[in-house]
Amino acid sequence: MTKEQFKTLFDLYFDHISRYLYYRCGDTSISTDLAQDTFMRVWEKQMDLLPDRDTGLLYKIAGDLFVSNMRREKLRQESPKEIRFEQRDSSPEDELQYSELKEKYEKVLMKLPENQRVVFLMSRTEELSYQEIATRLSLSVKAIEKRMSGALNRLRKELIT
Repeated sequence: MTKEQFKTLFDLYFDHISRYLYYRCGDTSISTDLAQDTFMRVWEKQMDLLPDRDTGLLYKIAGDLFVSNMRREKLRQESPKEIRFEQRDSSPEDELQYSELKEKYEKVLMKLPENQRVVFLMSRTEELSYQEIATRLSLSVKAIEKRMSGALNRLRKELIT
């Protein structure tokens, strides 16, 4: 792999890999470090990756590095630190209900299994289709549908009660 090919691969996918890792750990600095490590591994091993064909391998390497890091550091998983909600022109009662719902949503999101939370956040925050998520995570569309269904059912159940 030439420097130009590597630079193209890096420029195209660094942010995607970093966000994917952020969804898994909830820490920007860890996700950035692991994304850099992912690309360092590609460079050091002189892997010949094609940007459109081998993106699943990048996600696999990043996921493996994440698991290794979690085991080594014994970190606890966290949901993203802040989820932004917008609200306009509301009464104090509405604001109280809204803040309670927001807090409940964040707690339920944190309780979701990692695989469901990653798929849910990729779908909702990055607005990716199931096919795009499946490609990035090297899974079938049916697996993505099942994970998303599980996440939505759990959110619905927990937020309604």
